[in-house]
Amino acid sequence: METSETRGLGDRSNLKKSPSISVIVPAYNASETLGECLAALLDQSIPRSEYEVIVVDDGSTDATQEVVNKHGVLLLTQANRGPAAARNLGVSHAQGEIFLFTDADCAPARNWIEAMIDPFVDPEIVGAKGIYKTQQRELIARFVQLEYEDKYDRMRLEPYIDFIDTYSAAYRKTIFQKNSGFDPAFPRASGEDIDFSWRLSRRGHKMVFAPDAVVYHHHVASVLDYVRRKYYVGYWRVLMYRHHPGKMMADSHTPQTLKLQVGLAGLLAPTLLGAILWRELLWMSFAIAGIFVASTLPFELKAARKDLMIATIAPGLLLLRAMALGIGFAVGLFGHLLRGYLEDASV
Repeated sequence: METSETRGLGDRSNLKKSPSISVIVPAYNASETLGECLAALLDQSIPRSEYEVIVVDDGSTDATQEVVNKHGVLLLTQANRGPAAARNLGVSHAQGEIFLFTDADCAPARNWIEAMIDPFVDPEIVGAKGIYKTQQRELIARFVQLEYEDKYDRMRLEPYIDFIDTYSAAYRKTIFQKNSGFDPAFPRASGEDIDFSWRLSRRGHKMVFAPDAVVYHHHVASVLDYVRRKYYVGYWRVLMYRHHPGKMMADSHTPQTLKLQVGLAGLLAPTLLGAILWRELLWMSFAIAGIFVASTLPFELKAARKDLMIATIAPGLLLLRAMALGIGFAVGLFGHLLRGYLEDASV
């Protein structure tokens, strides 16, 4: 049975009416970044009486709870069950009619709440997605930011979207509750937010991109961390596609060139290895590499207008991305097939 406790009620007891907006932040061992997040949330452009902030400590072993208590916002605790369960617990205590979500390593801009709720003037809109920015200068972090901006450019062209990440997300309370919230079967930050928005999209709900709703983030800054993150994205994408097979073809967030690059990277490695025994395969490898480089040109040209250094190193990083995603997807596919086989065998 799930248990929780509340602390740090702050000024909630002084509110004359229930807040119309609830901001929910899951946190796991987040003491280093959570203070900046909460300071930003408590200094928003709308009156403090209009929103509440709820932090859900997902079984942290560091000073996360102490950081929350210093900022005087509502604190809920649970045993470590992952961000999906943590967000759902926060929702169960939320009083607002609109739920906003961000992460403990994000610092929302001062107008973030205002920009997030603006689309809900239209009663047909049930969800909205904001954006990442960063102030980092490390090469990998700058590349990651340009990756996001490339996807944002795609989303700007769509009247409605089907892909909302919870680093900057908003939903109507009624719709969130009717659709059972986030799936706790995702045990870590692994796509539970995307799974939820895909569920809403499949049921015909309208969601929009809100590019003025900015949160500042510390992106991964090393090649190893970047490759590791992309591996897990690929790994967990198998579970999402299992639930939503139609999204394998297209969604409003993922460029089609990315899928092409993953496929080309998957072909490049075996043809290069095969060329050791059969030299004619080397020409096939060159052709595959040429198509891969050609597929990166739109990103490189866009990057060159913003950051020439990143444009220079982009082909190599895009190849690493494709390989990490592909390997993660293959491992995830094998793992799910094996798990299904073992479950069938045990019946």
